[in-house]
Amino acid sequence: MTDSAHTPATDPAAPTLLGPAEIRDLAEMLGVNPTKKLGQNFVIDGNTVRRIVKVAAVQPGETVVEVGPGLGSLTLGILEVGAAVVAVEIDDRLAEQLPLTVQLMQPTAQLTVIRADALKIAELPGEPTRLVANLPYNVSVPVLLHLLEHFASIRAGVVMVQAEVGERLAAAPGSKIYGSPSVKAAWYGQFRTAGKVSRQVFWPVPNVDSILIAFERRAEELESEELRLATFALVDGAFQQRRKMLRQSLSGVLGDSTQAAAVLTAAGIDPTERGEQLTVNNFLAIARAWLA
Repeated sequence: MTDSAHTPATDPAAPTLLGPAEIRDLAEMLGVNPTKKLGQNFVIDGNTVRRIVKVAAVQPGETVVEVGPGLGSLTLGILEVGAAVVAVEIDDRLAEQLPLTVQLMQPTAQLTVIRADALKIAELPGEPTRLVANLPYNVSVPVLLHLLEHFASIRAGVVMVQAEVGERLAAAPGSKIYGSPSVKAAWYGQFRTAGKVSRQVFWPVPNVDSILIAFERRAEELESEELRLATFALVDGAFQQRRKMLRQSLSGVLGDSTQAAAVLTAAGIDPTERGEQLTVNNFLAIARAWLA
């Protein structure tokens, strides 16, 4: 393999997915050393790729957005079933190589690569209806919430994240791991765990476990943007001091403990409750009372 070729070592009879050898060859050719800073851990197992695509229920003809495609392992798996992919990649070398890899391995596939920071992107071509991604561990929740906030066309999907983070996203009220990400995710829809992923399918092997999180967006958005912002402010306040009663933890947001207690009572919420007991609809009720 040479720098001028910019193609993985494959032949016409090769599979349509990347294997461990091709992934390492590509990385070496591009001078890519996976870094913890960017949360780069490349999937090198085709069975895992196909499993993710199956769990995500990717359909032929639909448009899927993928964040952080890296060297293209999951991208090729999504394209393999006949979907179009809009891939958002922040690394210029990876963004430049991905279309070349896809052209070689799946010449008729429909791929659009966007060179951008997924946390800042505000528009995407093709109105993708599904999100399927191996999200960088260090920004997984912010990226997920950003995409759900800005792209209403995304109706469902599967993301692979650090196990601890994923379990928090899917947690129910009353559990010890239920927190701000749980409530904010629930604003947009239903989240559930959809299976663990072995560390051994990644290169380099991460020092944390991974999990698949599946979601389906609500049929209708909960409320206005003003109410979403107010609700999220209350959620942040409640979980920054999660061991305190709501009349105390929300005093900074609502004025003082007396005002907080009044708003909570007006919303039908016991001021002595704690944030971990409340559903997203409870927080919404408080926001409505606050803005009334």
